[in-house]
Amino acid sequence: MAKQRVYELARELGFESKDVLERARELGIEVKTASSGLDEDAVALVKMSYEEGTGDASPGPGGTDTAEAPAEAVAEPEPDAAPEVEAEGELEVEPESEPAPESDSEAQESSMLLVEPGLTTHELARMIKVRTVLIVQALMEMGEMVPAGGTIPVDAIEPLGRKFGYELLVSESDEAPEEDKGPDHFVVEYEDDPASLKPRPAVVTVMGHVDHGKTQLLDTIRSTNVVAGEAGGITQHIGAYQVEAGGNLITFIDTPGHEAFTALRARGAEVTDIVILVVAANDGVMPQTVEAINHAKAADVPIVVAINKMDLETADAYAVRGALTQHGIVVEDLGGDVPAVEVSALKGTGIEDLLEIVALVAEVEELAANPNAPAVGTIVEAQLEVGRGPLATVIVQRGTLKRGDAMVCGTVSGRVRAMFDEHGNQIKSAGPSTPALVSGWSEVPLAGDMFQVVKNERTARKMAEEQVAKRRAEELTVPNATERLTQLLESLRTADHAELRVIVKADAHGSLEAIREAIGKISREDASVVIVHGAVGGITSNDVMLAEASDAVIYGFNARPDTSARAAAKDAGIDIRTFSIIYELLDDIESLLIGELAPEEVEEFLGVAEVRATFRAPRYGLVAGCYVTEGTINRNARARLVRDGVVVYDGRIASLRRFKEDMQQVQTGYECGIGLANFKDIKEGDTIESYEVKEIART
Repeated sequence: MAKQRVYELARELGFESKDVLERARELGIEVKTASSGLDEDAVALVKMSYEEGTGDASPGPGGTDTAEAPAEAVAEPEPDAAPEVEAEGELEVEPESEPAPESDSEAQESSMLLVEPGLTTHELARMIKVRTVLIVQALMEMGEMVPAGGTIPVDAIEPLGRKFGYELLVSESDEAPEEDKGPDHFVVEYEDDPASLKPRPAVVTVMGHVDHGKTQLLDTIRSTNVVAGEAGGITQHIGAYQVEAGGNLITFIDTPGHEAFTALRARGAEVTDIVILVVAANDGVMPQTVEAINHAKAADVPIVVAINKMDLETADAYAVRGALTQHGIVVEDLGGDVPAVEVSALKGTGIEDLLEIVALVAEVEELAANPNAPAVGTIVEAQLEVGRGPLATVIVQRGTLKRGDAMVCGTVSGRVRAMFDEHGNQIKSAGPSTPALVSGWSEVPLAGDMFQVVKNERTARKMAEEQVAKRRAEELTVPNATERLTQLLESLRTADHAELRVIVKADAHGSLEAIREAIGKISREDASVVIVHGAVGGITSNDVMLAEASDAVIYGFNARPDTSARAAAKDAGIDIRTFSIIYELLDDIESLLIGELAPEEVEEFLGVAEVRATFRAPRYGLVAGCYVTEGTINRNARARLVRDGVVVYDGRIASLRRFKEDMQQVQTGYECGIGLANFKDIKEGDTIESYEVKEIART
């Protein structure tokens, strides 16, 4: 007899899936998720447990006296409770934050002044009756470069006041405090009373290997199940949309791929609740599938597997399930806890089942937010559009965004002039997990930054100006890889239980597995090593993004970073450590784990040349005709030949010529001929990296 799934039994009994799941576990039935199957005896046992508890005041997981009660309990508050609370919230929020100016005037009679965050040099000068230039000079003496009219950093206000004989007290803002994550990050932190939280839709991102059907799946879900709203709406791409499944809404971020997902995470935005991992049934698990799995695991986000392309004759869903187990994804059919659904995005089959499973996972996660607070959310996409100005697709994460709200996002301020859904329809408000296209920004905000609603445009402008000042100062002090590594080592030394996160890229599967196994044996009593991601091939900018998001160190074994990865690592201060001998790589990891700093030798990158042709010369043998793309190539320097991100030669530059002349050095933008010592296997498309090794003192 076919098994009945937990959610089907819950629907039959009139209870929520998570409650029936918990009841089954209490009865000793082995079930892992709401989509797990129950045999006939288990179903009878669960039903009996509810029947026995019918007369009790609290019969079981439903929390009601009969199976019909939950529907009434849900239906009752909707007509009156929600709208009234929202209306009251609108009346109460603003008056609480207005008395500050009166407090200022009262305090000014003595030497104590109450000021707000975002105070400018002009405003302070007027309050304490001194010239603005004196305020600016005092700030310069304190090491703060603030121009006339600029915003005074909050931590500089009190010491600045003391310089002029005043006690300046900074009032606590009613707005959610923001945490700046560096020059490119703007993250808002907030905390709500648990009693104010209400259920919200799940936010879903689709990930997987290229050509496995991510975009087709999103398009199919969009075209067959999008919440249409009023008829006649013009569908437009805004970067996110909502669908309905089993009476619940689900929000999809319409930017498939782990690059977008990790870019948001790297900037501090934890917006995704569930990841749909798309795996083609004919191709199986591929390199980018593994990368997507590791990115989702690093974010600690639940995964639902969509086995796509089941309409093809070569489809083999069982092989996909088996291959996934090798990467820590054990699906429910094999006794694990990861739901898997067979679909055909092209034909549209299995889509409803997939959405139902996603809705079940969301139900178990118990996602909730406060809809009555000032809105906070994340920018998913942003662009400048002719005739409409700066536009941004936002997903609200807390509160309700309304037309007319003043808002700030990093260095950008504004007021909500208009909001649109994905059909082009104007909307007046957007609650938690709702996507909306918002106009009214002063400039184009950065995708991945968080925004927040503040009490008025003046406050928004002040906060934006303060961020501009912060970023100018921080751009001068962005930690480089060495400084970031020093901070990591300090945390490894002092943390109660330290965790060293690493990303490993290797030249071959055998090498990767050997490194994985050896790293698993490295430990100390209060610390451990976690491999966030491991793969074969060169080090890419995606690896750097993941390292930034996970605070990890990148290790390459006979694998090198490409140009974009090097640039990204330099900007983000990510440490990339490369080795050609396994035990040296392992020794380095062990040294980091016990808090030792710096090897006795350090490698200094000099330059890169791209091989565009090869030819033979009488005196020099095989010569590579090259174009220098970065830095300089030095004669007699050490060099690596890199092919597809993997090191195939490590030695020295034997000859360096430009036209018919021997050269000591060739710089970026020039062509040259390079001969490598004792190596002839050079091919077009290879890159030659020039470097030198310097000895340093161990600290």
